[in-house]
Amino acid sequence: MKTGTIAAISTALSPSGIGIVRMSGEESFSIIEKVFERNNKQFIVENVDSHTVHHGMIVDNHEIIDEVLVVILKQPNTFTKEDTVEINCHGGVYVVKRVLECLLKAGAQMAEPGEFTKRAFLNGRLDLMQAESVIDLIHSSNEFARKSSIAQLNGVVSKHIKQMRQEVLHEIAFIESALDDPEHISLEGYPEELRKKVKMILINLAEMIKSSDNGRILKEGIQTVIIGKPNVGKSSLLNILMGQDRAIVTEIAGTTRDVLEAQINLGGITLNIVDTAGIRETNDVIEQIGVKKSKEYLASADLIIYIIDGSISLDENDHEIISMIRDKKVIVLVNKSDLSQAVQIGSLYEIMDFPIISVSVKEMEGLNELEGKIKDLFFNGELTSNMEEVITNMRQKESLVHAYDSLLQVEISIENQMPEDFFSIDLRSACDCLGEITGESVGEDLVNEIFSKFCMGK
Repeated sequence: MKTGTIAAISTALSPSGIGIVRMSGEESFSIIEKVFERNNKQFIVENVDSHTVHHGMIVDNHEIIDEVLVVILKQPNTFTKEDTVEINCHGGVYVVKRVLECLLKAGAQMAEPGEFTKRAFLNGRLDLMQAESVIDLIHSSNEFARKSSIAQLNGVVSKHIKQMRQEVLHEIAFIESALDDPEHISLEGYPEELRKKVKMILINLAEMIKSSDNGRILKEGIQTVIIGKPNVGKSSLLNILMGQDRAIVTEIAGTTRDVLEAQINLGGITLNIVDTAGIRETNDVIEQIGVKKSKEYLASADLIIYIIDGSISLDENDHEIISMIRDKKVIVLVNKSDLSQAVQIGSLYEIMDFPIISVSVKEMEGLNELEGKIKDLFFNGELTSNMEEVITNMRQKESLVHAYDSLLQVEISIENQMPEDFFSIDLRSACDCLGEITGESVGEDLVNEIFSKFCMGK
């Protein structure tokens, strides 16, 4: 990482009302004094207070580049804990680039992706988990993902992990002190005492690991596949959920021959929906390829919406579909409730154990129950405030799993009456794994990899 003063464009490179160029580092103030004039006079940072806004011009060799607002932020009360300057200029792409060029000519260095947040981490402003929540917040696609990211940014989850790590560290220190000074520190009865403490930490870790599935869904959305025979209303359902005619709808069976993908927000839940080709036996080569792809999407789906045409009896194609989805999370929509019904919901419960809703996609009836059924399947009926305290990051989950496995090994060592130094080895492994999450025990290569995924200017 560069140790000098860095600068980058922090807003999207597209025409907009405002563009922001950010600068951080010990030379930030001397650089802005070279390129910023107020009332045709040189601007002196020493004469102004921190966290103040100043109107003036960015100039390059006496040429006015843009009329701007400059925000002065003096360390340590800044995002990076370094002297920081933010320039609010007009949002034209060329204008913003010229302002950045002025800073680079005056001595700033181009920031690397994520370098501002990386400096916040290295300077102790954020721990690693909080830093990762910044990019999660930027990419949040629904209200619950946003709340979860904010909770992590505020250190809600980090606090729990640090507390567990501190408890493990305490036990390591006690064991090593007792082994170094057995005359004054007794380990008699200690294994059983340690077992109780490890058990409590294991329970907490198990809850966090369990939360990661909901965390992934909150963050990335529910991978949802709409399936059924041809002409049962799959594409019509997709169009209604999206609020636009994305899929072609006709009376001709087999119209959808490839998959259609869309993302919608349903009551705060993001659904990544795939509308598949109707599953049936067919001699049409192209349709066969679509049916094959439909079956492949089922394997990775979090949720399957299976649509049945309630106006006609089930056939062998329906029974094939039911056999393919028995072990999945499924919601069944019995469509065309506005027509005479050949399928009775009571009889469906005899051959399947899924939530079933009677709907008319054409008349938009019954679809309001879909949101509640999804929450029942994934969130025990509701999304509550404690959903904010979940693990949404796969790297963090893996470290939790490794910490859990290490503490399980401590339990096994206690059970087998192993010497206390065996406890210390696995406790230290657990401690390191927990430290990887918050950044208290993490290598430079991992830090660089994490921040390389950030956008420029953040």
